[in-house]
Amino acid sequence: MENIAWGELPFGYFKTDYNVRTYFRNGKWGEMEISSSETINIHMAATALHYGQEAFEGLKAFRGKDGKIRLFRWEENAKRMRNSAQGIMMAEVPDDLFFKSITTAIKMNERFVPPYGTGASLYVRPLLFGSGPQVGVKPANEYMFLVFVAPVGPYFKAGFKPVDIQLVRDYDRAAPLGTGHIKVGGNYAASLRAADRAHKEGYASVLFLDAKEKKYIDEAGPANFFGIKGNKYITPDSGTILPSITNMSLRQIAKDIGLEVDLRSVAVEELGAFDEAGACGTAAIISPIGKIYDRSEKKTYTYSKDGKVGPISQKLYNTLLGIQLGEIEDKHNWNTIVE
Repeated sequence: MENIAWGELPFGYFKTDYNVRTYFRNGKWGEMEISSSETINIHMAATALHYGQEAFEGLKAFRGKDGKIRLFRWEENAKRMRNSAQGIMMAEVPDDLFFKSITTAIKMNERFVPPYGTGASLYVRPLLFGSGPQVGVKPANEYMFLVFVAPVGPYFKAGFKPVDIQLVRDYDRAAPLGTGHIKVGGNYAASLRAADRAHKEGYASVLFLDAKEKKYIDEAGPANFFGIKGNKYITPDSGTILPSITNMSLRQIAKDIGLEVDLRSVAVEELGAFDEAGACGTAAIISPIGKIYDRSEKKTYTYSKDGKVGPISQKLYNTLLGIQLGEIEDKHNWNTIVE
């Protein structure tokens, strides 16, 4: 095993040995190439640079207590990347190429898969972009699909503890009929300024409202939002929210442990009625929310006064992580063993 301080890894880029690349040219995907270079040679008129033809995914591989490497729900990431490609008119990556690319990248960098029990995992980043040149707004004729991996630590520096979130009304993340439902770089670029201001004002992330009416909860920065009220797991249903694979999994686990799942429009006024709240996504699984501060209304909603995580959020987190690590029975067949 590598001489890496696994337990001290941040969540960020880490140089590994290899990445894999495949080009779409003349209407078809070519052969997968393995590279040890961290850079790519790109045409100065590539549509990714000029017209934002770019989409990415994020998933994790875990070394279980049995020593086996597990990939969590990769088919959902492949499906979401296809949806992103359709949304901005890029060549779609077929499932077999997606799977071959991510598993090859994991196997070629197996020495960077963190050991079981360290709290670290191997983050897998598939990237698809328009590499062909165009001047004039139209889709490229050529695309590049690339996968790199990096060992990452837990998303929280302080561990699994509640964070404070800032609700903003003076910025929008995505337009009602825009690209909020697909995983393209422009959505994240649009969230940067609000997130940077929130960080400077002492908050971990931002919570956006719907762009049309400013009445409903939308996305929590780079993650989905959920609230717990009594025996209910409540999470927004909206055409501008990225369908989180983590949220989808947590909704199923919530049903498994006897909760009622409520997927619907969630009015901002409901924030005061939740017993627990959280943001969920691949990076952290769940970021429990201690409090939400509405920046415009100067109003605070508190979910944790003592720095403790709510019991339901804790159970959901433990269950999902336990499945990913092979500690808990994977009854929905979400894991794929990388042989």
